[in-house]
Amino acid sequence: MLERLQKIISAAGITSRRASEALILNGQVAVNGVVVTELGSKADPSKDSITVDGKVLKISAQRLYILLNKPPGYITALKDSQGRPLVTDLLKDVPERVYPVGRLDYNTEGLLLLTNDGEWANRLMHPSNEIEKEYHVRVRGKVLDQQLKRMAEGVELDDGKTAPAVVNLVKSGEQNDWISVAIHEGRNRQVRRMCEAVSLSVVRLKRIRYGSLMLGTLRSGQFRYLTESEVKQLSGEPATGASFTASARFDKSDRSEKTTRPKHSGGKTIGRRQQ
Repeated sequence: MLERLQKIISAAGITSRRASEALILNGQVAVNGVVVTELGSKADPSKDSITVDGKVLKISAQRLYILLNKPPGYITALKDSQGRPLVTDLLKDVPERVYPVGRLDYNTEGLLLLTNDGEWANRLMHPSNEIEKEYHVRVRGKVLDQQLKRMAEGVELDDGKTAPAVVNLVKSGEQNDWISVAIHEGRNRQVRRMCEAVSLSVVRLKRIRYGSLMLGTLRSGQFRYLTESEVKQLSGEPATGASFTASARFDKSDRSEKTTRPKHSGGKTIGRRQQ
């Protein structure tokens, strides 16, 4: 069956559909030995030989969905010209090639999803779905209510005003305060830039929630497979648009974390109503 090349590449777990389009435009994709550079070009993965950077594309029937507690000092990419550690270096025991769903900055830690299911990843990253991500941020010094209010209402950045957010004061310390910031946008370094816009200096940044998924007690550098129910709940529909196969790799112990938002004692919540 003929399908768009970017969809085939994404489904093979090479990269996201958007990044697949860039591969095509850059002349890195060939069908039956002929380089294809036009978006919208189609092929039949069951009949045609498709190569990416000279390597034959292989579509695995096994779909993997992984939650990783990313440590700081790792690149959320499949390769790095500077030779820095990659998040995939932490997944040595994973039997299939997977790629990150979105990004976390080099020094940002916490919940990161990885998969080889391109359609599922595209649904999660599409702006129309507005999946909320929550971060815990340690900032230098004391936080003022006015600063939290400004972040909650939206602040002006160089790429436009941010959407309303949910902002909590989580913990107050002698030298550093902890705040929680929940956003549904996916701009580059957004939480850090929001803090900078209200004169808050970020000491540590950690993502603790992605939609209904909580990081929980998973230790830094460790990962687990999502359960089937987690995969479906997060995307709002079956992960591949069809029933799951027996070969899908899930954590049968169902060690899923609670999907309710954590309650912070003594913290003030500022911002839009949480979904």
